Amino acid sequence: MVYSHPKVVNAGATASLVNYLVLSCSLNPESHSRILALAALERLQQRGAKVSFHDLKESPLPQCDDDACYDHPNTRTLKTHLAAADGILVALPVYNFGVGSAAKNAVEVTGEQAWGDKVVGFLCASGGGRAYMAVMSLANSLMLDFRSVIVPRFVYSTSGDFANGQLANQEIGERVDGLVTELVRFTVALRSNG
Repeated sequence: MVYSHPKVVNAGATASLVNYLVLSCSLNPESHSRILALAALERLQQRGAKVSFHDLKESPLPQCDDDACYDHPNTRTLKTHLAAADGILVALPVYNFGVGSAAKNAVEVTGEQAWGDKVVGFLCASGGGRAYMAVMSLANSLMLDFRSVIVPRFVYSTSGDFANGQLANQEIGERVDGLVTELVRFTVALRSNG
């Protein structure tokens, strides 16, 4: 059975007051984290949010070399998308009890000006259920180095939560709903008071 989330009808008119970015960090053509990213994108769009989607599979970044990587056209495009966003959802795979290297590399090549003072949430896809803390290293880095505000709720899914290229676990779908709700709440609150 494929999970189908309830339609949100203008449930977040305030979501349109700020800009959002959903960043898909998997390079796998059959990525489960990309499925989560697209689910979150749909939920933000249903709330009337101004949201962009950036897929590292379609716009690969150079490896951070602390030199030419910063001027690469794909790096500049991602920096532009990040700079325009108030709230960011990062969808990433978990490999070997850590976040996939493409996600960390995206942070390294874009830097503090792109991530500083942004609200950031995470959507994680892993092969198994034992690496649910994998995102904490990246979250801590964003929070401590760049002063990003980390949404204290994230989605962690495993391969059993997907079927036929779709999200199939209702509980994970509900967690995506909850993360989107919290991202909007945090972002709107910070921008309206900032």
